[in-house]
Amino acid sequence: MKAMVVKNFGGEEVFAAADIAIPQVKPGHVLIKVAATSVNTVDTMIREMGRDLPFAPALPAVLGMDFAGTVEAVGEGVTGFVKGDEVYGCAGGLGDLQGTLAEYMVADIDLIAKKPVNLSMAEAAALPLVAITAYEGLMRAGIQQDATSDKKVLVHGGSGGVGHVALQLAKHFGAGVYSTGGGDKQLALIEKLGAQGINYKTEKVADYVARHTDDKGFDIVFDTVGGENMKNSFEAAALNGQIVSTISMLELDLTPLHFKGLSLHVVFMLIPMIHNTMRAQHGHILNELTKIVEQGGLQPVLDEQRFSLAQVGQAHARLASGQAIGKVVIEI
Repeated sequence: MKAMVVKNFGGEEVFAAADIAIPQVKPGHVLIKVAATSVNTVDTMIREMGRDLPFAPALPAVLGMDFAGTVEAVGEGVTGFVKGDEVYGCAGGLGDLQGTLAEYMVADIDLIAKKPVNLSMAEAAALPLVAITAYEGLMRAGIQQDATSDKKVLVHGGSGGVGHVALQLAKHFGAGVYSTGGGDKQLALIEKLGAQGINYKTEKVADYVARHTDDKGFDIVFDTVGGENMKNSFEAAALNGQIVSTISMLELDLTPLHFKGLSLHVVFMLIPMIHNTMRAQHGHILNELTKIVEQGGLQPVLDEQRFSLAQVGQAHARLASGQAIGKVVIEI
């Protein structure tokens, strides 16, 4: 089968075309013909710094985590999936899991679900990692308890991969949703997806907290930006509020968090894949996401530029450029 293989970690040019064997299906797994995959920031991190990451695959490696495709064969003990099913998930590209930058892959059935019928393969491939992250974060912050209340959610980075899903899910669960963006295109997308846009470049945290919450703060702050922006999240949160972070690799004074009684939830959705534990939770979340998509509560946003398997290096460069609006997708 055709695949793009990495023999050395480094820049976008490390990908090389190769012809490798189709993997053999095994118990509890399915063989999938991959139709599309999408690029996540963690994919670029593994490509660049794999030798420094404990969960990076051994070289030579096939990278890529998200996918949508069709079941070609089922392994022993598999129930719930049959040949011909259209599925999606996040199931490869790290440790000993072959990635999605190939015509075929083998996936653990606990990490996949039936593809939403109203999405194309490319659209479905854009969802798994970011949507599982967004869903898990909102659940841990107690969003279900707020489904019929007047609680307010602030999403930092609402035009990004996780952010554009988090604000749609928060709206679906009944919250009032607000989101920061840094330009006209970003803010236009945020507004189109149903949130109140906030230009963080022109408006101070104290000002938009006063304007949108009457100085009370947001009940849930979903921070997809990280770094120094975590301080803005602490400032924007209500007393006893909930902070969700997807990028928390930094040293930070937690004093403001203490005096406001804030709860901090760090979401690292790769844990089930890395440690082979609680994988069925991802399958469950994907099934819930399929229902939400089919109900019209979630629509993935795809970047205007599309890429083929041979153009994976360009796809990584597109994501790294910061110019992409929505998910960068590669069609196999």
